[in-house]
Amino acid sequence: MAEATFEERVKEALDMFRPQLQADGGDMEFVKIDEENRVHLRLTGSCGSCPMALMTLKMGVERYLKDACPEVSEVVQAS
Repeated sequence: MAEATFEERVKEALDMFRPQLQADGGDMEFVKIDEENRVHLRLTGSCGSCPMALMTLKMGVERYLKDACPEVSEVVQAS
């Protein structure tokens, strides 16, 4: 079996983190990985309008993703 691509590994890690957002009525949508290895996500559901969303993205999702995929440079919120 072929080794998973960087994008596949990122999406797999996001799927592992997703239940934590869903527990609070939110979710996230993968948008893209840019040339600087920044992962662009769109927060949806209650996360989309939550004032703590940016902190969730940085302290939660970004930290988790960097542990799972060290190549990730940053997680940014897509507009």
